[in-house]
Order: sequence, then structure tokens, then C-alpha cells
Amino acid sequence: MIPLSPKLSVTIITFNEEKNIERCLESVKWADEIVVVDSYSTDLTVEICRRFTDRIYLHKFEGHIEQKNISLSCAAGEWVLAVDADEIISDSLRAEIKKVLSSPDSFDGYHINRENYYLGKRIRHSGWSPDYKIRLFRKDKGIWSGVNPHDSIMLKGKSGRLESPILHYSYPDLSRHFATIDFFTSITAREYFKSGKCCKLSDLLLRPKLAFLKKYFLKCGFLDGIRGIMIALTTFFYVFLKYAKLWELGIAKNTSHKRGDGTSRR
Repeated sequence: MIPLSPKLSVTIITFNEEKNIERCLESVKWADEIVVVDSYSTDLTVEICRRFTDRIYLHKFEGHIEQKNISLSCAAGEWVLAVDADEIISDSLRAEIKKVLSSPDSFDGYHINRENYYLGKRIRHSGWSPDYKIRLFRKDKGIWSGVNPHDSIMLKGKSGRLESPILHYSYPDLSRHFATIDFFTSITAREYFKSGKCCKLSDLLLRPKLAFLKKYFLKCGFLDGIRGIMIALTTFFYVFLKYAKLWELGIAKNTSHKRGDGTSRR
């Protein structure tokens, strides 16, 4: 008897996610297949994953988009549910997904809202809610695109919307948040630099302030209390830091060129 191909593949990319990955995998163990692409974690991430799946692939980190497309290429299912390691599929969403797969309609992908939690509490404003993203889609209809580190599914077809949420536990503490800011701003600055962007004085003086005002006032961050002001301030810092790092890359390039010119004149 020829084995049936899996209907639903869950894809996850990981790096040192031992604090998150077990509860994530517990929430998706009902899927036909779980595919994990790990960037050579140095903690217990891979060992934990082995308790849930044997579809684990080690691949040097090239970028979020690249890693997620690798996970997509490794998936055998007709449908793919893309999940981040710090996310949980709610029971109601699981039931909704099963219903969709048992009686598929004309949609090729579905937007799913993420309930974002910050320092242990759900954020209902600050531009973090609602947070709909395409996460369930036919494998042959979707591909990851965007500009690292911000990825999204480019869908070739019609999309619908599911009602139940993904639970996203983004930053359990400030140390994790600032570490992510440092990591993501470095990636963003490099992407900007490769595309030919340069840092102007207005980028450092105006953009961070505008980002703060948008988060705190336009997006009603003040309704999220202390966490709202912290999100607005860290957004200010994020925007400032990514342009400061872009400026630093430009300075390094100019210094390198000057050294090269000096050497050639000797």
C-alpha cells in the first residue's frame, strides 16, 4: 500500500529556543508532520525537538526569509502551517484549521491574528493588535519574501481569514527584548546598506521621534499602560539604532576606500 502524503506540515525555524520550543511543539503535535530547520543551536533545542519529530534539518543561518524557505522546501504536506518558536497554536485555532482542511474552500491561504504578549501581558494596542499574517497556506501557492528580518508570505491565490488566534509570547523580559533589538537592527542596517541606502541626519533626529509618536499616540499605546510606554520607547531606540548602524557601515566603507587610495599612491 502506498503511504498517503501528509495533509498538513508545520514548519518552524529555531536557534537556541530551549525556553520556548517545547510548548510550541506541544501545541502542534496533532499535525501530520513537523519540520524544524535549526541554525546549529548550542542549547537543548534540537534534543527537545527530537521528542516530537525526526524531520530536523541543520542549516547555517542565512536570514529569516532564507531559513523559512528552506523549511518550506522540506515540507511534504499539501498545506503548511508556519509557526515561530515563541508561538502557540490555540485549541480553538487547531479546531478551526482541522475544519478548513477537512472541507477546503476556494482559498489558497489564510490570515491568522496573533495575540501578542509582552512581559507576561497581552498587548491590545501600540500597533501590535490586530496582527494578521498569512500562516496557513497551500504549499504550492506560497513563498516567503520581504526584507530581512521582516518576512511575510507572498501568496499566489485567494486568501481568507480565520477567527481564532496564534498566541505569541514575544519578550518575557527586557533582556530578551534588547538582545533582539540589537540582532534585528544589525540585520536591517546591512540590508539597507546592500540596497544602497545611506544614513542622513534627519534619519537619526526625526525618524525615531516619529516612530515613538506613532506607537504611543496614533496607535494608542498609552492604553497599554507601562508596557505601552516601554514599547514606544524601545521602538524609538530600535529606529535610532538601525540608522546609527547604517551610518557606521557607511563610515567603515569610506575609511576602507581612503586606506586603499593611500596605499595605491605609495
